[in-house]
Amino acid sequence: MIKSFIILFSFLLALYSSAQQIDVGIYRGYNIQRVDFAYYDGSYMIKADTQSFGAILPNEYVSLRKTSDNKIELKHGVRLLGRFDKVILTPTDKDLALRVRPRQPILKERKYRDGYRVKVGTNGLTIINTVTYKNYLGGVVESEGGGGKHIEYYKAQAVLSRTYALKHIDRHKSEGFNLCDQVHCQAYHNMLIYTKDIERAVVATDGEFILDTVSSRLVDGYFHANCGGQTSRSDYVWNKDIPYLQPFKDTFCIHTRQATWEKKISKTEWRSFLVNNYFYPIEDSMYRSIIYDFEQIDRKAFYISPHLGIPLRDIRYHFKLKSTLFSCYPEGHYVVLKGRGFGHGIGLCQEGAMNMADYGLSYREILSFYYEGITFQHYFEKAFFSQMPSDIFNF
Repeated sequence: MIKSFIILFSFLLALYSSAQQIDVGIYRGYNIQRVDFAYYDGSYMIKADTQSFGAILPNEYVSLRKTSDNKIELKHGVRLLGRFDKVILTPTDKDLALRVRPRQPILKERKYRDGYRVKVGTNGLTIINTVTYKNYLGGVVESEGGGGKHIEYYKAQAVLSRTYALKHIDRHKSEGFNLCDQVHCQAYHNMLIYTKDIERAVVATDGEFILDTVSSRLVDGYFHANCGGQTSRSDYVWNKDIPYLQPFKDTFCIHTRQATWEKKISKTEWRSFLVNNYFYPIEDSMYRSIIYDFEQIDRKAFYISPHLGIPLRDIRYHFKLKSTLFSCYPEGHYVVLKGRGFGHGIGLCQEGAMNMADYGLSYREILSFYYEGITFQHYFEKAFFSQMPSDIFNF
């Protein structure tokens, strides 16, 4: 009986998992006034409000345009179908995909699997991809990590990205979807196209996520391109201390392509920013003499001294620097910045994780290296043990 129950429960959970979908707002950085959806892989049924209009077949497309009275003008090819509040494009089978082509403004075409909903938003059309977790994570991992990497790295990124998505599932709830395609939610710039190992990694880790052992809550699955040899405290960037994200030395990324960088900024621009925005004490002879000199061996939160109150994160954002981990010195009319790393430096260092995978470490070893005091959980197991009959273990 127990064995039969376990088999049945596992089967039902597998079906439940495969059907789970997430709503992702795409092209969120743009004011889309017109967009075309064209045939790519399988046919899609067209529905607008309560009306159905057949399917998008090979060599066909539909065009959606926002009107001046906040409706959606819908065309099937050149044939006008009408003006509506909402358009839904539903695949006729699983794992199908469409080409998405913004026409106003003209943007690079993307392809996404599964379904679509389009409505009028505040600044244009709101385009929502209703996608399975498997297909979403495949697109995220390829967008974030690229191709040609070891499968254990892809597994680590898949688990981390799934955890991040679950943690922030309601970030855009007020806008009618869960997450968006931009980096603050996770880059999602296309469906998985080129890297079959990513699909294998997503399937191999299906349902797996990470919890903080102290709070038993989902971890904040932050990651970045390169930490420059030392990760950052979370409160250096977001004024929030996260116990399992403490700074430590990371030698796995120090010889990779994004480990170092250099930039020159005019002394006038540098001085103006510090004085006008943070009242740098330029009249003080001591501080005037060191305004262009700063050494950072270990990560710091503030420029020169904490009591000046000049956050390095603000300098990074203003001057579009690759990271806050930099030192600087004067040279002629310029301030020369020599930096390390790329990104905020919190959580998993992607280039470090890629090297760890190449050295033979497993995805769980990689994640445990970057996240202190975590435990791995599987929602099949979690659901199973929370829903089994209470006397199931009374043998």
